[in-house]
Amino acid sequence: ATMSLDNLARIGQVKAHTPNAAETLRLLASAERNLKDAHVAGISDETRFNVGYNAIMQCALVALMASGYRPATSMPGHHQTMIQSLPLTMGVSNDVWLVLDALRKKRNVNDYAGDLIDPESVRECIARAAALLATTRQWLKQHHPQLLEQPK
Repeated sequence: ATMSLDNLARIGQVKAHTPNAAETLRLLASAERNLKDAHVAGISDETRFNVGYNAIMQCALVALMASGYRPATSMPGHHQTMIQSLPLTMGVSNDVWLVLDALRKKRNVNDYAGDLIDPESVRECIARAAALLATTRQWLKQHHPQLLEQPK
């Protein structure tokens, strides 16, 4: 059975949300900063991976909020829910979704086991974050342009 945003709401993974331009622009700006930080040479691979991953999460959050929902942070696994919501909000393809979910799992293992993040995963994470941010901006422009207008 394919999941829908309504299903996610029914099982309590997401709640209804009314989006606004101020929060959307704030999150996009933050994702942009995270992405910039991820490119800084001289900081650890782990940190670069984490800020890249944060940018991915912020894109997922923007798309979810624009679609009228927000994650129920009281529920366990809300990062998984956010990644799962990407095909439902922005129509992210299955291949992309699988890679993003693999990055999420890597991040989990790193957080709890302290495993080192390999340079290849860092590159992948940063590239995916950059692509997803571009997708998010494009998608907003097409479907929710009012959320990109600077509040007066």
